[in-house]
Amino acid sequence: METTKTPLAASSKLGRLDELFVVAWGRRLVTVSLYVVLGLLWLSSLPVTLLATLAVDLTRGGLRRRARTRALGFFGLYLMAEWLGVIAALGLGALTLGGRLVGPARYVALNAALQRAWTGALFHGSVWLFAMRVEVEGLEHARQGPLLLFVRHTSTADTVLAAALVANPHRLLLRYVLKRELLWDPCLDLVGTRLPNAFVDRHSSDSRSEVDAVAQLASGLDGGSAALIYPEGTRFEPAKLVRSVEKLRELGLPHLAAIAKGYRQVLPPRLGGPLALLDAAPGVDVAFLEHTGFEGAATFASFWGGGLVGQTVRVRVRRFAAVEIPRTGRDTWLFQRWAELDEWVCAAGS
Repeated sequence: METTKTPLAASSKLGRLDELFVVAWGRRLVTVSLYVVLGLLWLSSLPVTLLATLAVDLTRGGLRRRARTRALGFFGLYLMAEWLGVIAALGLGALTLGGRLVGPARYVALNAALQRAWTGALFHGSVWLFAMRVEVEGLEHARQGPLLLFVRHTSTADTVLAAALVANPHRLLLRYVLKRELLWDPCLDLVGTRLPNAFVDRHSSDSRSEVDAVAQLASGLDGGSAALIYPEGTRFEPAKLVRSVEKLRELGLPHLAAIAKGYRQVLPPRLGGPLALLDAAPGVDVAFLEHTGFEGAATFASFWGGGLVGQTVRVRVRRFAAVEIPRTGRDTWLFQRWAELDEWVCAAGS
């Protein structure tokens, strides 16, 4: 349909990194080579590491949980997904001459298909490996764009949740706000920079340009697309919560500090990115993708020790119509919605 081609073509111009060719491909040469070596090491050492993890599991918690053996399996799943993803991404780029033979809209669609395969394999493979259950409430609220999707972030494990539950089943193209460090993942680098994503530098001296890059993701949103951001910006830790509340006071935002002081399991939203999206898309609905159950992967130690094994991942989606979002006081509105999220997380995790 002609109506879907124009937004896709326009969206292909978003998320382009202002980066020298030699810098980008120099990084990719390093990361792809590293992942090839890591994959070969995983395969060649598997007989030994498998026996070792089984032995450790036997002495620490029994073989039924097999926490470390499952973690070893996940490393293999991740590395194989990277291998296949890199091969597919490089092949797609070569066969289409970087999209020149198929046009920008088709090139975005083909790379989105690669992203669906990669995220789907990681999510569903992880659910199976760690014997997790997934319970979802309100998913119908995120089936169609245009949409701003605000997602809770607890660990690396939850980064493919929105893709697996929202984007993949409904062919919704998510425009991600991601930290630039993730470019050191070769699949995210190769495919993610071909799609309308914003890789932001959290330590940039020019924060205005980073916020502008986020705001651009709201341009041209249609029924088949959504802009996604993790408002907390990082994973929850009690010490981080204390520092965040103090910083709000230092910034002269006591009304927000008072709300955030009541949080127990979430961090206060960082306002730059979310408010930039809200300002850039005044007529677009906002959905909150809230979840609990991935906290066991917040640190490597907890992940390795079986923090995900047998967990029930609970997900709730709430959608607010654009007319419900106030024109002023949006910072307070967002903090209040985050307080509701915190209450739900505490209740769902108890």
